[in-house]
Amino acid sequence: MLYYVGTSRLEDLETRLSQHNQGLLGGYTSKRCPVTLVYSAHFGRITDAVAFERQVKGWPRAKKAALIRADFELLQILSKRHSSPQPS
Repeated sequence: MLYYVGTSRLEDLETRLSQHNQGLLGGYTSKRCPVTLVYSAHFGRITDAVAFERQVKGWPRAKKAALIRADFELLQILSKRHSSPQPS
């Protein structure tokens, strides 16, 4: 399974998902259909949504999987591990 992270200004995520699966949007998902929505979050401001998208895009796969499963304990552990300074 591949993970795609993106934002949408549409309130109706089913419409956005349908657009991806019909190949109407091109780009990354166009050759990876069908796509399935496994996680979503609502933001009041698009700037907050874009900031979160960029943050999640930089995460390793295990951290994204923890977010999808709502495993916040593991997410916190993975965050600490990633931000800890590496021994020399």
